[in-house]
Formats: sequence, C-alpha cells, structure tokens
Amino acid sequence: GWLTGLVETADQSPPEVGFLASNMLNLDRPDLIDDAGDSFSWYGSSWKRGKGEPAADYNEPGEVFSACAGAALYRRHFFEAVGLFDEDFNSYLEDIDLGLRGRLLGYRCWYVPEAEVLHQGQGAGIPRPRYVMFSTCNRLMILVKNIPLSLLVKHSYTVFFGQFYFFLVYKKPYYSAKGFAAFLRNLPVTLQKRRAILGRKKISNQILDRLLTNDLNEPSLRSIFLTKLR
Repeated sequence: GWLTGLVETADQSPPEVGFLASNMLNLDRPDLIDDAGDSFSWYGSSWKRGKGEPAADYNEPGEVFSACAGAALYRRHFFEAVGLFDEDFNSYLEDIDLGLRGRLLGYRCWYVPEAEVLHQGQGAGIPRPRYVMFSTCNRLMILVKNIPLSLLVKHSYTVFFGQFYFFLVYKKPYYSAKGFAAFLRNLPVTLQKRRAILGRKKISNQILDRLLTNDLNEPSLRSIFLTKLR
C-alpha cells in the first residue's frame, strides 16, 4: 500500500534521507503521473516531475529535490531539525519552502514509486485571484528566506525575469500587486528567518546552486504572444 511503501523505505534509508515523495497519479487518468517529486527553479517556479507523462516511465526510485506535501512522509528527526511548515505561506509552495530548508541542512528527498496515491491537482479549491496573490508572495519569500546573497546576485536576471513573467501571464495585476505588498509586509520577519536559516546552512553554495534548476518549465512569452495573435 501507499503508506507501507513510504514507511518501509524510510526504515531502510540512512538518516540524511529526511523526507520521501510519493508516486502521485492523476485522479482521472491513473495511467498518468500527477507528481513524482517537486523541482524548484531560479525563476521562482516550481513544477511537478513527470506531470502528464506515462506512469510506467517513473518506476525507478531515486533522489528528487523535494516532495509534494499532499502525500509525503517526513521523518521525525527531519521536523526536529528543520522545523515545521511556515504558516506565513498560508497556501501554495509551503512544501517547497520546507524541502529547501531541509536541503540546506543536508537532508535528501527520495522518490518511492511503489507508494502510489491518486491525486486531484489544485484540490485546495482556492479561487484563482487568491492563488495569484499567494503564489506571488510565496515565491519571493522562498528566495529571500533561503538563498545566500551571492547566489541571488549571480541569478538576479533569472529571479527578476521570473517575477516579471508571472506578473504578465497571470493577467491579474491587482492580485499580483497584492502578493508583492504581502511580501513587503512580511519582509522584516522573513529577514529574521533568513538569518536563522542561513546561519545553520550545512551545504556549500556550489551544491545549492545545482539543486535549483535554470528551467522555467513554462511556455515562453513569445509563444504566448503568438498564440494570442492567431
């Protein structure tokens, strides 16, 4: 069963494997992947590994960046070391934030293909305007909370382009602006958390640089523009 697969893998794993990702299958099409582990980019975007691809192609266990908290297993010592979900996130990307904090302390995430579960994406039912607001705010909080200044400077173009990209594609400037405003209101607390998190960081900047990808994994602005012209 789903939970048995996660627990057995955790019991057989070394302590540095602090959390495990499930094989989340599309509720309406169980032959397709909904999420086989999460990734995060320097654009501030996250995506589901394997989404929409045949489930048969994801039968091999292995390390992934992070896990979707909709069906993940976190070991007790992971929570004791890393802390819990950040309640300032409200909804969306809080699992990416937790996973990144764990990675900064040297923990790894392991994908367990036999831990199958059906998943309905966007099950929280938050209306799209609120999704835009939370996502805009939370992307920035993740980067400011967890990324050293030298890496933010190195990837500054990518970081800024990512915010500009989502501002345009969301097409809800009012709620994007509310997200930016929420980020600014939270900034003093976010900076306090940043000092605590980075003060305990155990991995090198070089390793952290490689953990985040340079893939936006979204349609290009050019393709979106051309589609609207047709």
